[in-house]
Amino acid sequence: MTALADVIALAQRLIRCPSRAGIDDHGPVLGVLEDWLAGRALPYRRLYGDTGGAVGLLVEITGGRPGRWWALDACVDTAPYGDEGAWSFAPDCGDVVDGRLRGRGAADSKLAAAMFCGIAEEVHARAADLHGGLAVLLDADEHTGGFGGARTYLADPEAARPAGVMIGYPGLDDVVVGGRGLWRATIAVHAASGHSGSRRTTPGAVSRAAHLVRLLEEAELPGADGEFPLPPKLTVTSCHGGQGFSVVPGRCELGVDLRTTPAFDARAAERLVREAVRELDLRVPAPRATTLTPVASWPPYRLAEDQQPAAALLAAAAREGLSVRPKTAGPSNIGNLLAGEGIPATAGFGVRCEGLHGVDERARLGDLPAVHAVYRRAALSLLGAP
Repeated sequence: MTALADVIALAQRLIRCPSRAGIDDHGPVLGVLEDWLAGRALPYRRLYGDTGGAVGLLVEITGGRPGRWWALDACVDTAPYGDEGAWSFAPDCGDVVDGRLRGRGAADSKLAAAMFCGIAEEVHARAADLHGGLAVLLDADEHTGGFGGARTYLADPEAARPAGVMIGYPGLDDVVVGGRGLWRATIAVHAASGHSGSRRTTPGAVSRAAHLVRLLEEAELPGADGEFPLPPKLTVTSCHGGQGFSVVPGRCELGVDLRTTPAFDARAAERLVREAVRELDLRVPAPRATTLTPVASWPPYRLAEDQQPAAALLAAAAREGLSVRPKTAGPSNIGNLLAGEGIPATAGFGVRCEGLHGVDERARLGDLPAVHAVYRRAALSLLGAP
């Protein structure tokens, strides 16, 4: 078994190699992983996205007996640092203080990536006796929202399609077995532009957009139902329009995010927004109709407790003496992308943490032995280990 000290040391090296999404070149952080994997003779290859850049690493371990493939997934790119002056330590320090691994990515999800590499090493040593195979996806294009590593993995004709995926997001109390979906759109609200000091009193685009915001926020959404524990949610997330003070704005653009459920899916979300847009154009006419452009849609999903890989992870946690519960997450996650591909996924069980995506990100290393044991046990059980 890979020593946990080796896992922690790898996680420290990863944190000390900045890989902020959209800011840092992620070639160096992939190089750190490649050095570790090559030093242990583990089979891996880079994944390249549509533009030709590397978007992740894929470790593939083939068992000696026929069976299904399973996957472990952790991202190695991170959120930005934010206000570095607000941190009490360097965001890329990667040190351990008071039992906590410190630095951006410690929680999300470089420690999980290192842990999954360690599990891959053990599975590789036992591969002859295992059924199917294990893939470890180390995604370097997750925090962009593009999920380039996962998309490239699923589209790769040379990769075995996984029967299920376990994603190493942090959190010790729950196994995340589902999440709300999402439907997102931009809305362009128009008006006749002109001088703000003119006698004309027709509302500008910003005023019309404010009216639309009220219509959207007053729209009635259904509550949670018995099959899915969370209700849908609508949020106006952006508003851009106008310039200076002397011009009546002729265009204002809104961003709208709807979190969907099986009872209120993407079609219902789009219908609600289009009805609000039609009402705006009837109540507050303008020379041009308001236009709506959908930009993203993911389905909601929820695994049953006896559905793999959730069942294996929950059973492994119980065997390790942990009291965990299945949870449906409010935010969407990469599990939604996998659900759209028909692949069941858990999207969270890991060490406890502080400062996730904020300042002073830290991961509690005292939780690592139990978390490692749970994932190791779950992976081996899915691979039919004797």
